[in-house]
Amino acid sequence: MENQSISTNSSRVNAAFLIGFFTILGAWGFEHIGGFVPCELCLSQRLPYYFGLPLLALIVIFWTKIPTMFRIILTLIVAALFAWGAYMGGYHSGVEWGFWQGPTSCTGSADGLSFDALNNINEAKVVPCDQPQFRFLGISFAGYNAIISTIIASILAYSAWGQYKRNKQS
Repeated sequence: MENQSISTNSSRVNAAFLIGFFTILGAWGFEHIGGFVPCELCLSQRLPYYFGLPLLALIVIFWTKIPTMFRIILTLIVAALFAWGAYMGGYHSGVEWGFWQGPTSCTGSADGLSFDALNNINEAKVVPCDQPQFRFLGISFAGYNAIISTIIASILAYSAWGQYKRNKQS
């Protein structure tokens, strides 16, 4: 039973890593192959993947070598990163649906426009955050990111809880 709980908790971390890894690969694929240009909010939603996946890789690789409490803390840190990613995806989805205002830098709601800004208009390409480039089943990229990030954060929190319970029993 003890070895089963070890493998179950590490399997959860492995699953979270693979889900995150294939999600960011998909985002890059839609960008570089599909031609979808990410907006400012889209790019910020990638940060949990850029910071969290390397940490998860270290946890996976050094699972038995990392002290248990340190591994639990790392797992919770990555879970918090993906919870923040879920929040950002939900926030971005709300901007797309018009539930609230997004950042003025990418929603076209800036208060003023100067003639200096117009001189560089051909060079600047602003991708609007409030107009989704894609929807599948009514859900945009941001919405799917919110769902996937929530799943990853939940799996990691569940793994951390299992690791804690196992550590407490031994």
